[in-house]
Amino acid sequence: MTVFRPLLGSLLLAASLTVVACAGPTEVATTDAAETTTEAAAPSTTELTPVKFTLSWLFQGVDAPLAIALGKGYFAEEGLDVTFERGFGSADSITKIAAGQYDIGEGDMYSMMEFNEKNPDQQLVAVAIKFNRSPFVIVTKADSEFSEPAKLGGANLAAPAGDGPRRLWPVLAKEVGADPDSVQWTNVEPQLRESMLAQNNADGISCFSISCLPVLSQKLSLPQDQLNVFYYNDHGLDLYGNALIVRKDFLEANPDVVRGFVAAYIKGMKDTLADPEAALAVVTEYADAELFDTAIETERMQIAMDRLYLGPETETIGLGAVDPTRLEATIAQVAEGFGLTTIPSVEAVFDSSFLPPKEDRMP
Repeated sequence: MTVFRPLLGSLLLAASLTVVACAGPTEVATTDAAETTTEAAAPSTTELTPVKFTLSWLFQGVDAPLAIALGKGYFAEEGLDVTFERGFGSADSITKIAAGQYDIGEGDMYSMMEFNEKNPDQQLVAVAIKFNRSPFVIVTKADSEFSEPAKLGGANLAAPAGDGPRRLWPVLAKEVGADPDSVQWTNVEPQLRESMLAQNNADGISCFSISCLPVLSQKLSLPQDQLNVFYYNDHGLDLYGNALIVRKDFLEANPDVVRGFVAAYIKGMKDTLADPEAALAVVTEYADAELFDTAIETERMQIAMDRLYLGPETETIGLGAVDPTRLEATIAQVAEGFGLTTIPSVEAVFDSSFLPPKEDRMP
């Protein structure tokens, strides 16, 4: 497994950006308008195919693969003129991809399964994996009695009602031998979630690690060594993280566009893994400098490098791919957790045929 050196100290020492505190505790924006689009300069002699892409959330350090593919012209080399906009969560980005507002987008393919069941005439499919491991976590304070998932009985956990990790808590509880009904959930607005834990108004929170941990550390003086962080991947739900998602009809009509997009994106991912400090610097070229928080984004990137981009299988199957056996198992777990009426096949959820050859995807 590739070993990454810590980013935080070295990048902060080198940073010349002004760090601006974000008003909300949950997310730090790197672009402030949904209408903002960004595109790479294309060779004037080449006719490029326009492609609209949506993120699943704000433009952040972990979107370095996209930024690099734009900045280094990887998309243009594939004949694509890519523009992107921020997202408002996987459910929103998935709905907009299905509606044709975007050609390709990023989102949670397990949430995509739920969308596909409810919308059989607007089928979506994942074509490449961004994060080999999921950011789903439950976080408690290190000095609390709630030192492991099996001991969460009696805890008051805070999260929005539709939070993905919260919805899958019953499945996690089953895996660790806990009573799913032993936890009390408090509904909370996303921007208040971390404060609930910091101010001892909740025993723990469920969240995405790359969203909550940097805020807890940088804004609320709760670094990771003062926290228990329970990754679902470590406790029986070996979920994949976000994926690149397309409509099946767009895929069928534009196979070369999708194939070229995936190839360029994975080139950007390889560059990110090879030099994460340089990758984060490229992100700043596309981010809103007044809102970009170097400390937050550096910690976010470090978490992704340590926990998300790569997994034990990556050196065997390469970037962007899935292990069918692992995916099949997690599909069944999520179908149970989400209450789906059928369990989709691996092929219905993930189409590997648009990935570059494995030798071009090795980290």
